[in-house]
Amino acid sequence: GEDAPELWKKFLNYYSSVMNEGELSTREKALIAFGVAHAEGCPYCIEAYTTKLLEEGCDQDQLAEAIHVASAMKAGMTIAMGLQSKELSDKLTN
Repeated sequence: GEDAPELWKKFLNYYSSVMNEGELSTREKALIAFGVAHAEGCPYCIEAYTTKLLEEGCDQDQLAEAIHVASAMKAGMTIAMGLQSKELSDKLTN
């Protein structure tokens, strides 16, 4: 925020609005963020959302399950994207 304080302020307003209780609870939103943080590999987010989820009452088994959900999604997306190379390979070799 140091170099663009107004944009940083707008981002923080947006971020806090999104993460507030809504159709999803703050715990549900934190679990989503936790999974995304692991799938994308953000150590800062992993630390922040591990802390948040422990404060929300999650236990280690729930955190581990969320990590496995994120891992399964990432693996599935990788396999699905592999269809692109198969389709290209089929075009180029037929």
